[in-house]
Amino acid sequence: MQNPIQHLNDTLISRSILAADYVPTLDAMLARTLARIDLKKQQGTRTPDELWVVDHNDVYTLGQAGKEEHILQRTDTPIIKTDRGGQVTWHGHGQLVIYWLFDLDSLNWSVRNLVSHAEQAIEDVINECLASSSSNSINDDSTHISAHSRRDAPGVYLYADTANQVTSDSDASTTFSPDDKIMLGKMASLGFKIKHGFSYHGIAINLDCDLSAFNAINPCGYAGMQMLRLSDFVSMHRDAHDHGSDSQINDQKRASLSYEQVTQKLIDNIAKRHAGLIELRAIAPK
Repeated sequence: MQNPIQHLNDTLISRSILAADYVPTLDAMLARTLARIDLKKQQGTRTPDELWVVDHNDVYTLGQAGKEEHILQRTDTPIIKTDRGGQVTWHGHGQLVIYWLFDLDSLNWSVRNLVSHAEQAIEDVINECLASSSSNSINDDSTHISAHSRRDAPGVYLYADTANQVTSDSDASTTFSPDDKIMLGKMASLGFKIKHGFSYHGIAINLDCDLSAFNAINPCGYAGMQMLRLSDFVSMHRDAHDHGSDSQINDQKRASLSYEQVTQKLIDNIAKRHAGLIELRAIAPK
């Protein structure tokens, strides 16, 4: 089911697609990208960029260079070969997937810019959620948890700083060094495809999904990679899962984040980056 289009600015819109099967979604995304390429080549028309916010039905996807050896166990979940970069991953309910259908040339973005904007948007939102949570049982007085990308492996990972050397948000990416932190695991993955300067595919963040699906694969080609979800670090709720009295439910909601709130935070951050309102931070040395 597809929800109405949201206009984020003059050159960016978002679409929400629920309970989406992978192949029809990929076909539609590719068709839209090819149509935009043709309009630009034939008529010089710049069409609005698009964010597709997708709730996928369970699926494993294998990137262009994906190796079958990273599929450890065959299950009832379909395995689809796709045209993005990267190895094998899983998509399903409770995971936030956002596809970036961007005209990189019109934005004056390189592919590296695209990847860095994606990683830094995820860092911003996850770190904001971690900082605002009052029910985080792991971020105690002696341990600080924060989200960071890595130079050697695309995606966003959680790190624990047992010395509690907390930096401000503006300094976090420039001062962060993985050498003095403990990596807990990976919370977000990304993989893009670029065609004639247009991007598609995008990012996937584990919010409140069932992580057991990752046990059947080497996530993103990394054997033993621990996959994480935000709901294990921040209290989250969904209306469909509410139980108890109205007062109990309202109390739970006030003390927690919803899937929809986290989604909107990320959309807002991406829209600001797209509009040039958030600049890329310097990438920390490896």
